[in-house]
Amino acid sequence: MRNKIRLEKRENVSTLRVVLTSVVFTLLAFVFCGFIIAAVGFSPLEVYGKMLNKVFLSSKGIRKMINASLPLLFCGLGVALTFKMNLNNIGAEGQYAMGAIFGGAFVLYGPEIGGPVGRLILALCCFMGGAVWALLCAVPKAYWNVNESITSLMLNYVALIILGYLVLGPWKMKGQNVGQTERIPIGLEIPELGSSQISAGILLGILVAVLIFLAYKYTTDGYQLSVIRSSQNSARYAGINIKRNILLALVISGGLAGLAGYVQYAGVSHRIMEQMPNNAGYTGIVIAYLSRLNPLVIVIVSVLFAGLQNSSATVQVMGVPTQIATMIQGAVMIFVIAGDFFQRYKIVINREVKA
Repeated sequence: MRNKIRLEKRENVSTLRVVLTSVVFTLLAFVFCGFIIAAVGFSPLEVYGKMLNKVFLSSKGIRKMINASLPLLFCGLGVALTFKMNLNNIGAEGQYAMGAIFGGAFVLYGPEIGGPVGRLILALCCFMGGAVWALLCAVPKAYWNVNESITSLMLNYVALIILGYLVLGPWKMKGQNVGQTERIPIGLEIPELGSSQISAGILLGILVAVLIFLAYKYTTDGYQLSVIRSSQNSARYAGINIKRNILLALVISGGLAGLAGYVQYAGVSHRIMEQMPNNAGYTGIVIAYLSRLNPLVIVIVSVLFAGLQNSSATVQVMGVPTQIATMIQGAVMIFVIAGDFFQRYKIVINREVKA
């Protein structure tokens, strides 16, 4: 008698299983990181306790966490939209930067318009910046099937070079050694939620996430994305215009990433800075995958990831290397991916009896 082990795909995966698997494997990631923290000479319980108290449970920590999550949220929503139809928008970093650049151009060279109208125009400029930058890789993909992963990635570097030139050159704030612009006019700021010091940009992010979720479920365009993801041949047979959907998905995706520049510029930093994107576009890819492309889950995961990023400064006070927080983010991603595999497949052991 011998045992034969094989993998069998699960037919139906319940929502409860998805949630429990994600929670269990996230906890396993923290356990794994605990061994590493102990190996470098620190108490895992003390480190995790410090992170929890200072970042996730204190009012100041929560405020900073929500504000830091805003660009991650919009970048995550943007890339998830393209992943929904098997397009790889790796260019959210550059689209974020171009959104900030278009917004800065309106502030510096446009008419002086404040209040709700001015904020709306500024938001549209930032959206347009990201959308135009995404269009540069959408057109070659739609008409000549040029790999969008490569073009969008390469455009990141171009956008960051342009951003660096502007904030270190013609847009640089006088009397400063660092690359940053003058403060945004008060009338164009995103207001705060009461006296909480939390940017109202979080409400915009939640609204966008809800609208995308509803669009997936109840609109023709949302249905077409799912059909194209399943099979482009089936989509063509059904009369779906694939070129139009490629252009639409990438342009809206880029526009959402451009809004990351808006919420950061108008709601958090109030200046355009050289290192403004700070890898938010790449982190958005991780967030989109961990959220399984669900826009409502992206809101939650973005906030949690922002908390992990902010915790690096907290643990640094204890003498813990700042790379620990980065390691935790990476471990969570790897463990959740592993959990996703075991969620979709189950191990089956067959016992074979020799004649």
